[in-house]
Amino acid sequence: MTMTRRTLLKAGLAGLAASAVAGCNNGAAARGEGEVIYWLWDSAQLPMYTECAKVFHEQNPQYTVKIEQYGWNDYWSKLVTGFISDTAPDVFTGHSSKYPLFADKGQVLPIDDFVAKDNVDLSIYQKGLADRWIGADGKRYGLPKDWDTEVYFYNSAFTEAAGISTEQLNSMTWNPQDGGTLEQIIRRLTVDSKGRRGDQPGFDKNDVKVYGLGYADAGGGDGQTSWSWYAAINGWKYSEGEPWGTKFFYGDPKFTDTIGWWRGLITKGYMPTYAQAKSGVDVTTSFGAGKYGMTPNGSWMLGTYGGLKQVKTKLARLPIGPVGKRMSMMNGLADTIWAGTTRRDASWAWVKFLGSQTAQDIVAKAGVVFPAVAASMPAAKAAFAKSGWDVTPFLEPVEAGDVFPYPANPNAADVTAVMTPAMDAVMSFEAEPASLAQANDDVNQILSAND
Repeated sequence: MTMTRRTLLKAGLAGLAASAVAGCNNGAAARGEGEVIYWLWDSAQLPMYTECAKVFHEQNPQYTVKIEQYGWNDYWSKLVTGFISDTAPDVFTGHSSKYPLFADKGQVLPIDDFVAKDNVDLSIYQKGLADRWIGADGKRYGLPKDWDTEVYFYNSAFTEAAGISTEQLNSMTWNPQDGGTLEQIIRRLTVDSKGRRGDQPGFDKNDVKVYGLGYADAGGGDGQTSWSWYAAINGWKYSEGEPWGTKFFYGDPKFTDTIGWWRGLITKGYMPTYAQAKSGVDVTTSFGAGKYGMTPNGSWMLGTYGGLKQVKTKLARLPIGPVGKRMSMMNGLADTIWAGTTRRDASWAWVKFLGSQTAQDIVAKAGVVFPAVAASMPAAKAAFAKSGWDVTPFLEPVEAGDVFPYPANPNAADVTAVMTPAMDAVMSFEAEPASLAQANDDVNQILSAND
């Protein structure tokens, strides 16, 4: 089996328990006692958190914050190295797919006592966000910092040329049999090299100039920006005990039928082959180059799409499915404390500040992500509107309560190690969707072996 980054991450942590708690001093001799090292991975968020650190220091002059930013892949490998060598940052941005393992290995600090002692009001956050950071052991491992959902980003020049109205885009329906009006729109947006659309006579599916739908990858075990909402609106759930998966359902016909439909768009010529999608050019760059009519993605990508000046991009709602409604995955990040820090009070003060409305207002006004504090959302909406975005499609599922969580499990690395190659094989036509039943058995065997 191919070793993925997440598998390597787990292997690196396998020998750790609570060793970091008794660790060295994570560079204490090299800096002041009240200096907090804080890591994040998103360069777009660096300016707003730099501003947060400035305000935090003004309010807490005994503490200072040093921020370090690394790209996504380097971030996690450096973090694991830091855990092992006792040089991890005091506080870092956590992801719901990662922290269960870190908590299981004793590398992140439960903050329940801090929360209780300071009477932190957890009701200020968007519904469900605070609870997302309660681990399988019932302990709390972070305070929410932001949240995200998914929509379709579409090229409005292409939709106008195709005669597709905004109303049609925002009232799409879907089913795994014929794809509903969503597939009709995807078909209409697909254009071959001679200008014939996917719904016109003579369309050449083997010589496509613009694909109606673009995608980034096969989705692995979560499908966050590829297939998650299709499966959800088809009545499927990732697992028993969601979000803490105890038994997964990747072999459920509701899931395999969904994937079969999605892959079928490649066969029809409406979506690029997996080899084309993974050719080294990312989905947003291809969209910006006019290769795709629309692409699904998360709210954290608003800044990237906004920077594609050669195309005019707008947002469309996800489709209504057989369950009678739209649904989106709602995920969120949090700030967590390394269990081995020698600056617990300073680290907690920083985490508490980042989770406050004061900090969240700074985040909101930057117009990069949606803040976790509900009262900060009007400022975020105004900031995005100033940049030309009507972010309503992202917000509606949350307001309606039609969201589902990112699947969580301390063995997520092993689940990913199984499901990523399994999904890649299906989307590459090396295996059929029915093969996912065997992958599901493998996943559940891993879970039962780790009970």
